[in-house]
Amino acid sequence: MLNIGCHLSLSKGYEAMGKDALKIGANTFQFFTRNPRGGSAKEIDPKDADALAVLVKTNNFAPLLAHAPYTMNLCSAKPETRQFAKEMMADDLARMEILPCHLYNFHPGSYTTQGIDVAMGQIIDALNEVIKPDQTTIVLLETMAGKGSEVGRTFEELRQIIDGVKLQDKMGVCLDTCHVYDAGYDIVNDLDGVINHFDKVVGLDRLKAIHLNDSMNPMNSHKDRHQKIGEGSLGLETFRKVINHPKLRHLPFNLETPNELDGYQKEIELLRSEYVETVAQLV
Repeated sequence: MLNIGCHLSLSKGYEAMGKDALKIGANTFQFFTRNPRGGSAKEIDPKDADALAVLVKTNNFAPLLAHAPYTMNLCSAKPETRQFAKEMMADDLARMEILPCHLYNFHPGSYTTQGIDVAMGQIIDALNEVIKPDQTTIVLLETMAGKGSEVGRTFEELRQIIDGVKLQDKMGVCLDTCHVYDAGYDIVNDLDGVINHFDKVVGLDRLKAIHLNDSMNPMNSHKDRHQKIGEGSLGLETFRKVINHPKLRHLPFNLETPNELDGYQKEIELLRSEYVETVAQLV
């Protein structure tokens, strides 16, 4: 079965997100832990969290994915911003233990004026401070497009961060199709080569989720502009290969395309029609 969903709004509550997912034919979904621009998080209603847990189990959902706010920058040049980011992540990880969701994805951050080496050290130090041995949540580094001073534009940068974390069993990666293509990885013409390179550098055992996004820009543009599936520079055939790839097809896929619920439903239907149930049938 294709495990596919999209980004849903937390505004109506946790169970409501699960019901929205079912309405559009999804069997997983992603959500922001709080306002994507940062700030305080809404208190979790245990009954709402329990209701989502029942819905997820009853409907055989694939793992859900929580996404940290975009403003959470663990390697900011400003100490107060880094401290705020650490406090936000620590709070998020504590809250995750209440929810039926054990994947937490975040953008590594942007270093602006201080350089990549200093930034990598700050990210590692922050993760070593907030990640706890008893947590059930896996923290995912997202592959980035490399715009500006973003950290995470190469698999090697992600591996360097993971290598510095003491509790490495709590670390994983979320691969974004738009981001890796914009970063210079040719998943259109050499998907196998990119996957093999990821496996060699990071390890496929650490790949826990995939963001399915087409791109408005060509490969190696470092722009990070998402497009609807099949309407950008990656094209529908690339997504057919991604969702059917023997080394990827078991993962949860989430759409972050410029859509509302009805648009996501159409994309989910499209991708399900491109999914081959039996691996032996793949061309």
